[in-house]
Amino acid sequence: MSRVYNFAAGPAVLPEEVLQEAADEMLDYRGCGLGVMEMSHRSSEFAQIIGDAKQDLIDLMGIPEEYEVLFVQGGASQQFAAVPMNLMQNKVADYIVTGQWAKKAFSEAKIFGEANKIASSEDKTFSYIPDCSDLPVSENADYVYICENNTIYGTKYPQLPNTKGKILVADQSSMFLSEPCDVTKYGLIFAGAQKNIGPAGVVVVIIRKDLIREDVLPFTPTMLKYKTQADNDSLYNTPPAYGIYICGKVFKWLKKMGGLEAMKERNEKKAKLLYDFLDASQMFQGTVEKGSRSIMNVPFVTGDDDLNAKFIKEATAAGLVQLKGHRTVGGMRASIYNAMPYEGVEALVKFMEEFEAANK
Repeated sequence: MSRVYNFAAGPAVLPEEVLQEAADEMLDYRGCGLGVMEMSHRSSEFAQIIGDAKQDLIDLMGIPEEYEVLFVQGGASQQFAAVPMNLMQNKVADYIVTGQWAKKAFSEAKIFGEANKIASSEDKTFSYIPDCSDLPVSENADYVYICENNTIYGTKYPQLPNTKGKILVADQSSMFLSEPCDVTKYGLIFAGAQKNIGPAGVVVVIIRKDLIREDVLPFTPTMLKYKTQADNDSLYNTPPAYGIYICGKVFKWLKKMGGLEAMKERNEKKAKLLYDFLDASQMFQGTVEKGSRSIMNVPFVTGDDDLNAKFIKEATAAGLVQLKGHRTVGGMRASIYNAMPYEGVEALVKFMEEFEAANK
């Protein structure tokens, strides 16, 4: 059976080249007689794997010396608690709620201190990014939190918010490494791997070193202290070793593809093809305001639930899979991450054109 075009939001498509390399090394990693999945995380071989992954990520993003890169577990959702536990010195934090994940992070932060919702787009089912140029940022806020790209709703911040000097914390899970990023604009970035860089189970945390403190909230578990992870080079306990290995291969693939400028150009070209079709279509409509569109996640609808269901069924049969939208939006969603080739989006648009013609 030939491979399908996988438009899943996560776990999501990975570069075929990376999967083939991993398959070739499954039983014997570079002549050591065993696979990475069986390898001690204390071995010299794995030290090289995690060290290379970290350095390749630093190179790709241009991460400055004053930042630390960590590979942790627990999914991005665990960071909803880890962030306030580690950063809420004044027990005050401001949240911009632009989707399900920011909403969950905001709810979690309320457990640990005063969390303020300073902007939201919930009034229009999170279909836009609010104006963040002059927000009521709390005077004693420890940080301002955003989910920079919203997987479910297909929105992305066109500009970063004006935090009025406060630390910016960003969940970048579904846009991580899709375009260049000026790390110096953030105090902390985190990203679950399973959308754009690897298998589920790994979370990348990029944190300014001065924010890695001993004096975190007193009940913070050892495993959730950034200092624990930083002091032990992400090896305090057994890390998600195989996941880190795959992420490392994806980082090398991104370098080979020309880095993040090249990925941005490639991703914008894919997104333009799909959005141009949606804007011209009589049947399909995008659900996001134009100025807030994501180039990674593209939700769309026909306005008819039965037609949506028919489309998803026929698309799946045609090898265009995982197009069903999230239940809160309905309809369809195409996630077109780094590893989705242009040909995959071309095939989707061609199928949509044919479906529209056949179902007028």
